[in-house]
Amino acid sequence: MTFDEVLLLKVGETILKGQNRRSFEEQLLKNLRRALSPLGDWKITIAQSAVQALPCGEGADMDAAFARARRVFGFAGATRAARVPKEMPAILAGCAAYLRQELTFAHTFKCEAKRSDKTFPFRSPQLCEQAGESLLQEFPHLKVDVRQPDVTVYIEVREQHAFLHADQARGAGGLPVGSAGDAAVLISGGIDSPVAAWMMARRGLRLMAVHFASPPYTSERAEEKVHRLLSKVANYAGRIRLFVVPFTEYQEQIRERCPEELATLLMRRGMMRIAQTLALRENCGALITGESLGQVASQTMQALACTDSVTTLPVFRPLIGTDKDETVALARKIGTFELSILPYEDCCTVFTPRHPRTKPKPAALEAAEAKLELEPLMARALEHTVLHAIDGENR
Repeated sequence: MTFDEVLLLKVGETILKGQNRRSFEEQLLKNLRRALSPLGDWKITIAQSAVQALPCGEGADMDAAFARARRVFGFAGATRAARVPKEMPAILAGCAAYLRQELTFAHTFKCEAKRSDKTFPFRSPQLCEQAGESLLQEFPHLKVDVRQPDVTVYIEVREQHAFLHADQARGAGGLPVGSAGDAAVLISGGIDSPVAAWMMARRGLRLMAVHFASPPYTSERAEEKVHRLLSKVANYAGRIRLFVVPFTEYQEQIRERCPEELATLLMRRGMMRIAQTLALRENCGALITGESLGQVASQTMQALACTDSVTTLPVFRPLIGTDKDETVALARKIGTFELSILPYEDCCTVFTPRHPRTKPKPAALEAAEAKLELEPLMARALEHTVLHAIDGENR
């Protein structure tokens, strides 16, 4: 029995879109092609809320392709499937041939069928009945268990072909990256900001990243950690442009000229100004941060208001209502947690005040900033900003 093995990917919430659904689907297919392109040529088509990815040529690494496809935002589910002609003999033979290994080691099974093509002469219950009888003859050790089977054999009859597969894995969900526009994420070496970046990419945003480095107070290893963290996020979000901004002079001037208790907030306001300048230059429509309400002194309601007051772009904070355990769980899921806890300081942890102000007054911050050379500081930082391109580890 010969058959084509394909990736069968179920489209997620994109199917709920109205007249602009096609643009979402085009972005989804574009992202899938980009993810699979290092593994060869693929024929990728979409029909009836499912995407087929068929390798063109021999020797395709289907394990690697399946892993990459599952990380493409916009798919609710993914499976490897056998594609056979819409004929009962081919379907019955294909079930036994394609799922032989799973069925050989199973004790119980059941069949489920979905007949999207209503012109197919057999209804779903008839498909299940005939497939079940055929498999019991081929694998006499098996028994039928419709409640908790070891293996479920799925038969999907679609427009052009029938597809045969076992259980479907969860996809990454969300919306296709790029369908919601572009945004800039302020990225540190901590746990929160990579998770925030991942969450907003999952809502369709294409990411650029801004990292503030303060050598010699921060090391090359700290910057390398940020590269590795973004590479984890890029496994899902695609290539990320990283702007590394030298921030030493800005922080030293704050330390020398301003009240210590306001240092962190003054630093954050400087970061937001610089990040917005870069974001606007790169046609981004929003900023993203990893802040969570009340987590540290600079993340009180009053402090966040003072930070936002220096920007005109909207600031997205997807972690604002989460606790640390929830954020850590997501960091573990996307593979950033172990990197984030490596002990390399970033500029957010140097020059930390002993008693930071938790309920700052805008007037106090503005008075402190009057002592700084804001425009020259920003200009020199932007002049020496370095751009990197970060790809996923699976490239």
